[in-house]
Amino acid sequence: MRPASLQDRERVLERLRKLCLCMPGAVERISHGEPTWFAGANGKVFAMFDNHHHGGAHISVYFPTPPDLQQALVAAEPERYWVPPYVGPKGWVAVILDADPDWAQVEKLAHMAFAAVARPAKRAGAPVRTSRSLSRPRRGS
Repeated sequence: MRPASLQDRERVLERLRKLCLCMPGAVERISHGEPTWFAGANGKVFAMFDNHHHGGAHISVYFPTPPDLQQALVAAEPERYWVPPYVGPKGWVAVILDADPDWAQVEKLAHMAFAAVARPAKRAGAPVRTSRSLSRPRRGS
């Protein structure tokens, strides 16, 4: 396989950028030297671009996924998916972008990743606040 040209890399990055920035409130920043997309200004990462950052053979994008999905994708299509360094053990999957990616699948994974990290985190043991509990003072307060 031939290495991706600078023009190919830019084309792939622009397509990925458009896809990620269509998410409501998505923000792009450089993180670890690569374009990275966050769910909101102070949100969690839902996509990371990899332009051979860790010496990888391909241009890729990393998405957080449930570990069973990561394993299924890599096992079924190792020519399209791989386990990335550092975040791979946490369930993230890398999608190869410079070898004719399935852009419909990339979009689906981006939406799943965004939805997973954009959800408000629940604190363990925190009481559930309802509109009633917010509008009425507690007895003895």
